[in-house]
Amino acid sequence: MRIVIGSDHGGYHLKESIRLDLEQNGYEVVDCGTHSTDSCDYPDIAREVTAQVNADAKTFGILICGTGIGIGIAANKVPGIRAALCHDTFSAKAARAHNNANILTMGERVIGPGLALEIVHAFLQAEFEGGRHERRVRKIAELEGERS
Repeated sequence: MRIVIGSDHGGYHLKESIRLDLEQNGYEVVDCGTHSTDSCDYPDIAREVTAQVNADAKTFGILICGTGIGIGIAANKVPGIRAALCHDTFSAKAARAHNNANILTMGERVIGPGLALEIVHAFLQAEFEGGRHERRVRKIAELEGERS
C-alpha cells in the first residue's frame, strides 16, 4: 500500500514518527514535507498530498498540522478528496468503512505519538463497506461542484 504523508511545521515531529513506523511496517511512503520545523503553509502541503492521492485510487494520504483542522479544511477543498480528522481509533475505522475517506488528518498538539500510530493503523486496515454508504459517498461527490 502506498501512503503519501505531509505536515506543516506544527505536525513535523508526529509526521516523522508515523513515517518511520509505516516504513518499518512495509508500507511504501512518499514524504511531501515539510522537512523541518521551519514555518510553512499547510495548504501547500495539502495540495501536493491531495494531487498524489487523486492520481491513484489505491493511494492513501496522511496530513498533520497542529490541530489537524486547517490542513483538513485545505485538503477537502480538492474534488475527489475525503479527508477525515480523527483523534481516536473508532473514528478512524468509521472514516474508512462508512465515508470511504482517502486522507487521514491529525493534530500533533492534540494527540501523542502512541495513539497517533494506533489511529493510523486503524485507518489503513479498515475497508470501505459500500452498500448504503456508497449512496452517501456519491452524494458527497455531487457537492463538490458547489464548493467555492
